[in-house]
Amino acid sequence: MTARNLFLLPGDGIGPEAMAEVRKIIAWMNEAKGANFVTDEGLVGGCAYDAHGAAISDADMAKAMAADAVLFGAVGGPKWDAVPYEVRPEAGLLRLRKDLELFANLRPAICYPALASASSLKPELVEGLDILIIRELTGGVYFGEPKTITDLGNGQKRAIDTQVYDTYEIERIAGVAFEMARTRKNSVCSMEKRNVMKSGVLWNQVVTQTHKDKYSDVKLEHMLADAGGMQLVRAPKQFDVIVTDNLFGDMLSDVAAMLTGSLGMLPSASLGAPDAKTGKRKALYEPVHGSAPDIAGKGIANPIAMIASFAMCLRYSFNMVTEADNLEKAIANVLDKGIRTGDIMAEGATRVGTVEMGDAILAEFQALSA
Repeated sequence: MTARNLFLLPGDGIGPEAMAEVRKIIAWMNEAKGANFVTDEGLVGGCAYDAHGAAISDADMAKAMAADAVLFGAVGGPKWDAVPYEVRPEAGLLRLRKDLELFANLRPAICYPALASASSLKPELVEGLDILIIRELTGGVYFGEPKTITDLGNGQKRAIDTQVYDTYEIERIAGVAFEMARTRKNSVCSMEKRNVMKSGVLWNQVVTQTHKDKYSDVKLEHMLADAGGMQLVRAPKQFDVIVTDNLFGDMLSDVAAMLTGSLGMLPSASLGAPDAKTGKRKALYEPVHGSAPDIAGKGIANPIAMIASFAMCLRYSFNMVTEADNLEKAIANVLDKGIRTGDIMAEGATRVGTVEMGDAILAEFQALSA
C-alpha cells in the first residue's frame, strides 16, 4: 500500500500539546486500520528561530514540499516579540503558504448544537450554523509590492501596502468556491469593496464572468465586505459559501469563527492547485486558534480544532471521506456527552484537560470505525 506522508509542524505554545492528540489518532489508524501514515516532524515559528535563526529552515521547508500534506500547530508568543520582522514566527507560516502555492484557504464555521449557548449571539441564530469561508491566500495586500515605510523627514513617515490582484488569481479562487458550493447548498456569496477599491471592481467582474462561463448552476450573490461582516453577526445562517480576498477573508473568517463560541473549535485547510499529472494538491491544515502562550504547558488547551484539521486532511488530501466523517462525528458525540475543556465549559458539563478530551474523541472514533 502506498504510504501517506504527513509532515508535522507543531510549532509554539499549545501547538505541541494539540498535535500530540492527533498523533494518537494517527497511531491508532496505522495499527488498527492499516492506514500506512508515515510522519516526520520539524520546527516552525519561534522554536525554529531559536534553533536556526529563521522561522522555518530550508531543510524543513523541503520536507514540507515533499509531503502529501502538512499538519501545522501554532506559532508565536511574547518571547519573540522583538525578533527582526523578516524572521518573526509568523514568517514561517507565510513562507509555507507562498512556497507551497497554497492559494485557497478553507475556513469552516460550524456551531455544534451542544455549544450553541457558548456563542455570544442568541442560540437560535447560531445553532446548526455551517458556513465555509474561502479566502484567497497568496495575493492581495499581504503580498503586494511596494510594501515600504519611508522617512519623509520632520518626524513624518509614510507606510505603503499594495493591494494587487490579477485575473487568474480571482478566477481560480472563485472556481474553488463554486466547486465547494456544489457539494453543499449550492450557494456562493462573493465579498469585496468595489465601491471604493479598483481591486474590488475587478474581483466582482471576474467572479461574475467565471460564474457565467462555468458555474451558472450555482446561486451567486455579491455583497460589500463591510455589509458582509454586519450580516455575519445579524443572520449568519443566510450564508453557505463565502469567497473573498486575503485581507477581508482574514477578518471575516475570524468573525465567523467567534460565532461558534470559541476559536479553539475550528479547523482550516490551505490548498494549492491540482498537479497536472497526479491531480494531487499541496495542502496545509491548521487550527485557527493562536499559540495561546498564557495556557501553554498547563494541559488545559482545547485540541478539537487540531483534531478537526486532521479530519479535513483525511477528506481533502487522502480522500478518506468515511474516516473524516467518523472523526467529525466523534467530536460531536463527545460534546453531546457534556465533555468540555475550559474554554467551552458550561454549567452541568464535565471539565477535562487536553489529554482527556483527545482520549474521549479517540474512543468515540474507534467505536464509530468498528
